[in-house]
Amino acid sequence: MDHNAEFLNYIYQNSEMGVKTLTQLIKVVDDPSFKRQLSSQLEEYEVFKDEATNQLHKIDQVEKGIPKTAVVSTYLNIAMKTLTNHTPEHISEMLIQGSTMGIIDVSKNLKKYPEASEEIRALANKLLKTEQSNIDQLKTFL
Repeated sequence: MDHNAEFLNYIYQNSEMGVKTLTQLIKVVDDPSFKRQLSSQLEEYEVFKDEATNQLHKIDQVEKGIPKTAVVSTYLNIAMKTLTNHTPEHISEMLIQGSTMGIIDVSKNLKKYPEASEEIRALANKLLKTEQSNIDQLKTFL
């Protein structure tokens, strides 16, 4: 697989994890304003997922989703962490940690794939800015 496809698949998997996580968390959130915030972030990740898919198809590649074991592990982890505490403060903290990991991973991949196309690098940089923006927005719920 070429570097463009590898990088795009990373972006796809990152956004897929965001979609799956937020979809699960929205179901346990009671606070209407926090639910709107999470729904807004969910829409952003869906756009990144779609854009990564479109760019992969342009180069005759298909998206490679997150391994099922990682999806199940994340689902169970979220379920356990929100079983007794599903306040905006607690969930914001969880999501801030996830977005921080996302920032680190996007930054590493930008360095790992310097020869990736400008279009892909631009998408990654936009994802990086979105992750930081999500953190800033979530801080208001701490």
